[in-house]
Amino acid sequence: MTGESFRVRPADETEIDHLAKLWFDGWRDAHELIVPAELTRRRTLASFRDRMSAGIADVRAIGAPGAATGFAMLKGDELYQLYVSAAWRGRGAAVALIDDAEARLSERGVAVAWLACAIGNDRAARFYEKRGWRRAGTIVNQLETTNGTFPLEVWRYEKELART
Repeated sequence: MTGESFRVRPADETEIDHLAKLWFDGWRDAHELIVPAELTRRRTLASFRDRMSAGIADVRAIGAPGAATGFAMLKGDELYQLYVSAAWRGRGAAVALIDDAEARLSERGVAVAWLACAIGNDRAARFYEKRGWRRAGTIVNQLETTNGTFPLEVWRYEKELART
């Protein structure tokens, strides 16, 4: 992977379908076996497309436009989503994305950022902990779905950010 491949850039509205598919595939890979079946039924490709469309202004991606290999989405003081395609995991894309997300949150004046991690998503939890995030406990997260919200108990991670 070249240095250019690590460049984190703003996502574009023309990428919504591609990014939604990347998110859908990554979510299924990480969550399908550890969350309730009802939530999996609600997590359709269309639902990811709707959420990506709504949040695209706060999405940054890695990879060529239209062929992104990963993305991070912010929502307020939360690192709301972080996904890297299976073929690109372990190559540094997630590190570049999380570093960029933390910098953007810090620039917004966020002192303590947080993220939700599905209980049992041990691969993600290990990654967050290696990046200095600490598990602050569990919370019930009200997840957005096409059929209203879905309550899911998750691990809450937090990280104190450097002020810029």
